[in-house]
Amino acid sequence: MTDYIRLFVIVLVLAIPAFAQKDFLTNSEIEQIREVQEPVARIKLYLLFAKQRLDQVQSLMAKDRAGRSGEIRQLLQDYTSIVDAIDTVSDDALVRKNDVTTAPAFIADGEKKFLDQLQKIQSSAPHDLAMYDFDLKEALAATSDSLDLSKEDLTTRGQNVNLKVEEDKKKVATVNADERQGAKDPAADKAEAAAADAAKPARQAPTLYRPGEKPDDNK
Repeated sequence: MTDYIRLFVIVLVLAIPAFAQKDFLTNSEIEQIREVQEPVARIKLYLLFAKQRLDQVQSLMAKDRAGRSGEIRQLLQDYTSIVDAIDTVSDDALVRKNDVTTAPAFIADGEKKFLDQLQKIQSSAPHDLAMYDFDLKEALAATSDSLDLSKEDLTTRGQNVNLKVEEDKKKVATVNADERQGAKDPAADKAEAAAADAAKPARQAPTLYRPGEKPDDNK
């Protein structure tokens, strides 16, 4: 996941959790997440939800029926979002200085199994693979990336995450400053309006003569 997308996900998950989660979690799962505030416990829940999605995919793979490809595609998309959420919870915990020292082991153990399941689906080359091949590859990439993150030293990862947060804050501040500087000064607006008026052709003085009638020069 790119830095921009990860930042976007972090903002959504932290600022408006229900909005961020409703697309890939059921109502029941959202309630469970809301009830669990401790990061490691929340990560375990996400791992459970990810496993359930892949188990559903495997169940569908065993039944060659019409319409299954759409269901598989949606499940893979949900799975990928859940894996991304796991990384987001981990990063947020590091920013907040919460203890997540036990989380990498749980994540690595679960995601190694997920990666194996996904690779088996890919290598089996099902006849409708073209319908969800992109989503399968995205799921594989997200799982591999998350596994790599789980192997990083937490202190180093925490420092990198905090640096990224500070950089993003500076970028936002710069954008806000540019927008403020770009706003026009009322005095400048008046000067601009005056210059525009001066550039207009002078209006002719009003006259009481009818069209075509000329003034009497003897008067």
